[in-house]
Amino acid sequence: MNVVTNNKWIGQSTIRPDGVDKVTGRAAFAADTTMPGMIWGKVLRSPHPHARIRGIDTSKAEALPGVKAVVTAKDIVEFPVDKSVMLGIQDMRWMCRNVMAREKALFPGHPVAAVAATSEAIAAKACELIEVDYEVLPWSIEIEDAIKPDAPILHEFNTFEGKPSNIAGKMELKKGDVAEGFARAEVVVERTFTTRAVHQGYIEPHACLIGVGADGKTTIWSSSQGQFMVRAMTSLLTGIPQSDIRAIPAEIGGGFGGKTIVYLEPLATMLAKKSGRPVKMVMTREEVMRATGPTSASTSTVKIGATKDGKIVAAQGTFYLQAGAFPGSPIRGAAGCSFSPYDIPHVLSIGYDVLSNRSKVAAYRAPGAPIGAFAVECVLDELAEALKIDPLALRLKNAAKEGTKASHGPVYPRIGYVETVEAAMNSEHYKAPLGKLQGRGVASGFWFNAGGESSAQVNITEDGNVVVTTGHPDIGGSRAAIANVCAELLGIDYRRVSVIIGDTQTVGFSNLTGGSRVLFASAMVVTQATEQVIATLCKRAAKIWEIDPEAVTWEEGAARPAGANAGKFPPLTLKELADKAPALGGPVGASVQLNTQGAEGGFGTHVCDVEVDVDLGIVRVVRYTAVQDVGRAVHPGYVEGQLQGGVGQGIGWALSEEYIYNKDGKVDNPGFLDYRMPVCSDLPMIDTILVEVPNPKHPQGVKGVGEVPLVPVMAAVANAVHNALGKRFYALPMSPPKVLEALEVAQAAE
Repeated sequence: MNVVTNNKWIGQSTIRPDGVDKVTGRAAFAADTTMPGMIWGKVLRSPHPHARIRGIDTSKAEALPGVKAVVTAKDIVEFPVDKSVMLGIQDMRWMCRNVMAREKALFPGHPVAAVAATSEAIAAKACELIEVDYEVLPWSIEIEDAIKPDAPILHEFNTFEGKPSNIAGKMELKKGDVAEGFARAEVVVERTFTTRAVHQGYIEPHACLIGVGADGKTTIWSSSQGQFMVRAMTSLLTGIPQSDIRAIPAEIGGGFGGKTIVYLEPLATMLAKKSGRPVKMVMTREEVMRATGPTSASTSTVKIGATKDGKIVAAQGTFYLQAGAFPGSPIRGAAGCSFSPYDIPHVLSIGYDVLSNRSKVAAYRAPGAPIGAFAVECVLDELAEALKIDPLALRLKNAAKEGTKASHGPVYPRIGYVETVEAAMNSEHYKAPLGKLQGRGVASGFWFNAGGESSAQVNITEDGNVVVTTGHPDIGGSRAAIANVCAELLGIDYRRVSVIIGDTQTVGFSNLTGGSRVLFASAMVVTQATEQVIATLCKRAAKIWEIDPEAVTWEEGAARPAGANAGKFPPLTLKELADKAPALGGPVGASVQLNTQGAEGGFGTHVCDVEVDVDLGIVRVVRYTAVQDVGRAVHPGYVEGQLQGGVGQGIGWALSEEYIYNKDGKVDNPGFLDYRMPVCSDLPMIDTILVEVPNPKHPQGVKGVGEVPLVPVMAAVANAVHNALGKRFYALPMSPPKVLEALEVAQAAE
């Protein structure tokens, strides 16, 4: 596949098509949707971390005036625990128990019933009237407690190594022989690290509005990262055929992986079905924090060995990640990505999926990979210090490149990791002097990226403009980038291209917005659809000119004779051909559906400067540069925004964000007042360096860019703190109380 790089619109930061509506408040989010006769749904949630449900009495709630429907687990389709039923990466055995508790409530906030009433207040009052007979059970919140031999078992049927266990799964990746590798090592560093659960922090809470007609036809408006996922999961959990469900994506106020599963939609559907009225449900922020998926907390041990000249010969990582109440922590990202930037002959990487009495984890931007990179990249810095080698020089010496067999399996094609390290080393930032109590840290990271199923339609309007319909919610700028691609191919101004997101009845199946797959996949199908449209336009011009279609070419927005031998005819523009469409065969359009292949992983290298206030324990990031191989930046403004957004989230993970649990096993900070996400004043201006090594398997050279930017951040910050204080932190977040405590301990030891 030839990648074209001499472009007019591809590579330009064109005006985003959704910008005006969002800044003026016209954009419609799920909570903005209304329907005639709409009523409100509310969820009753367990107050206990672990409790057997012996009975539920909903009679008082049902008798309350204004209550129209009540649902419990008996209204949700049950999938037996002894047979896996996968939908994407989700197992419906667990989803049917996550959206509504069955045998047991497994975390504080676990839904046990839901009510629909004529007002939110009545629905909330009805929830209070529901009587649940709980048998409170012992519980465990932290990994170390959940894996103890005498730990309370969440699921009696789950076994590990032949015994009942809270370890729900294990992944092991091997390359070479680590014992042999470590025998050759002259310097070995081994350390253990911990991270806390952190939430994706999307500003818009989960919300939906659902109507079920008398004929069973169901319409869903919701905030999600995939309307086809919403349709499929809702169908499986309610028993309504997919063909009877229409899922319509609203604008999305953030997701970062946390909206790739459903929480409210099956409940609202059953409430609407039982009541005969449209039902709207909107989570409070507290419900979002207590009952939706943060990413995992973790405990990781990493050991790396090298020869004295800095050649890494062996690496081993063991990663325990919390799954929450049901299996499914991102051990693939932790075990598979951690060592992937490096050419290491002997690697053993093991991940363990650990159950505990927390809400089930959900994806969060390169799920698992930032956890693994935090451990590996910090150990690499200690190794560089022991070897007296510049930390970026150590990474460059061991960098993966074309032909390297990755620790997670594949042999790399042409990749740009070396270029990111070189760009960081040559940056003005890396050479700049540091002040008192300031430190500089570096780190690298990798994410797999993905392709998958995508669909698109390209239609020429009657006035000679273009409407493109794709099937993925836009959370990273895909509409603006697709407009650039389509305009480039057609040779017209990008403003003449409108890009819309279709629903499940207006566009072919398209997989989730996730895995950094959307522009890679949608640009591929839009390219093929646009090429078909161009072929049709050329045939119509040939018909007008009475020459062979092969003698017509498309350039600069018009059909033209391919050469002097084809004849001398004035160009026929897109608008002119659209005007003539009724006489030449009718409307012009094309639709393409593909299971796209050829996505390549992404690499980044970051440089971070911090300054530490030793009196207050505050770590301030004062300068940051993110370097990344982005393949081809179709819309550089959005690409830079992706890098900057990932860095901002990683700084929060490193310095301030964490779920705090109280003695009763409940989240003690379920809101943005106490859950400390960074705000603008906490962040520096974030510089970006876009390294473009085009993906040869994609017509525009696209690689996914959205997830790599989060992967190196926590390690880069931690390494910078170490270089500022001479003190290394092995646990996140490095919040002021923890920094002060470490400084006091260090002072006491002097």
